[in-house]
Parts: sequence; structure tokens; C-alpha cells
Amino acid sequence: MIPTAFEYESPSTVEDAVRLLAEGGDDVKVLAGGQSLIPVLKLRLAGPELIVDLGRIDGLRGIREDGDALVIGAMTPHHEVATSALVREHAALLAEATSTVADPQVRHRGTLGGALVHADPAGDLPAPALALGASFEIAGPSGVRTVAAEDFFVDLFTTAVGEDEILTAVRVPKHTGWAAAYEKFVRVSQQWSIVAVAATVRLDGGTIADARLGLTNMGTTPVRPRSVEQALIGVSPVKEAVDAAVADVAEGTTPPDDLNGSADYRRHLARVLTQRAVVRAAAA
Repeated sequence: MIPTAFEYESPSTVEDAVRLLAEGGDDVKVLAGGQSLIPVLKLRLAGPELIVDLGRIDGLRGIREDGDALVIGAMTPHHEVATSALVREHAALLAEATSTVADPQVRHRGTLGGALVHADPAGDLPAPALALGASFEIAGPSGVRTVAAEDFFVDLFTTAVGEDEILTAVRVPKHTGWAAAYEKFVRVSQQWSIVAVAATVRLDGGTIADARLGLTNMGTTPVRPRSVEQALIGVSPVKEAVDAAVADVAEGTTPPDDLNGSADYRRHLARVLTQRAVVRAAAA
């Protein structure tokens, strides 16, 4: 199907992009890598009057160190994130999760920022961002503001980015001394997660000293099971002990119930994948 007619702008600065969004209101869509937007346009599920392409804006692409954090431009393609030596060293969870996104074509065209703002509950990047304690730099008419991951994902396909704002960068704290793993359960015919778990752990004296978790597709937004994180502290990172500690990981979640799996099945998967992710991370 062919998209409905629209105007197209390709600004060269963040300020111009924000201005175009503010002037356009509800009838504007932002184009990053296009891997989510283009299919929606072709199916005519959206018919914007204006599309603002961020591809020409300098400074929105790239990965750099900034003290105790990595700063990743919102327009950085998945492939660059997954293969970056900096990301692999300081935020291995993000590198692993990004390497599982869709297929090579999508990973070379799709962007980190686009996937995060799209906020698909089955997407691979929101839960790792939550587990890593990432924060998001958002530019708007009033300047740049920073939003923590806990406050960024608001609802189904909805984030804290306003209609007249764009995500410019993601800040990820360096996880020195931490190990990580991303466990994902998918259908062979698709790469969206039925359930996935992001885990980062820090060991001390052979037991888990700290842990951060993120659950994918267990609700309308990524879930951080803080009570289970606390239950893991002091636990030996072996299968039986971890399995007992994460028994309630799906408590309070609202997973979908559809042709890919029932809600109860997803709760079971969440427990199994959490145990696997924690044990594998601890062994890294």
C-alpha cells in the first residue's frame, strides 16, 4: 500500500527540528531510521501532514565517554551500538540486547533513539535501558531536559517525549564491576520478544551483592521488579538458589494474552528467563 501524501522536511539543526514540530502539532511525525514509522505509513495506520527527518542533524549520531557515563546519540544505528567497543566494555547488556534486534537490515537502518521512543512493549531496548539506569536527553522549545528511564516509558507506545520535542541522546552509566545477560524468548518467524529479561549483577565474595533487572513484554511498559532485585542480594549465583529468589518476578505484572502465548505462560517464562539471565551474568 502507498502512504497518503505528506510534506517532508529535513532540518540540519535540533532547533529547526523542534520548531517544525511545534508548528505542526498533531499532524507531524518524526523520522529516525524509519523501521517502525515506514510500515505504519504504508499500511495507512498514520497519515501525517508533515514528516520531519532527523537524518541530517549533526551530533545526533555517535558514541562517546563522558566521565562515568556513555553518551549515545539518538540517531546511532543499532549495529554501531551492538559492535561498539565502548558499549561492550561499559554497558555490555545494551550491546547484547541490541544485537538481538530484528535482523541485520533493521539493525543497520534502525536507531537506538527511534526504538526507545517507539516504546514497543515487545521491543528489546526499553528493559535494558531500565536495568542499566539510563537517562534520556530531550530537546524542546524550552531547551534540553533529562528524564530517568523510570519516568521515560509512560504507557503503551508512549514516552515522556512531547509532541514538540525530540530525543537527542541516551546516557548510560558505566557498569564497571558488573556483569550482564539478556535472555529472550521469540517465535522463529519473528524477532519480537514474547518475553525477555535484562539482568545486571555485581558479585562480592561469591554471592550477589547487587542486581538490576528489566522485563520485556510483561506489561505496557518495561518492568523493574525491585523486590526480586532485593531478594537476590546475598544469594549464591547457582541455578537452585537463584530460582528460589526470583520466584515472584512476575508478581503484579500484566502480560498480554494473545496467539503468541497466554498471560500465565508469559509469567512462567519470566521466571525461567530471569533465572537464566542472572546465572549467566554471574558466570560471565
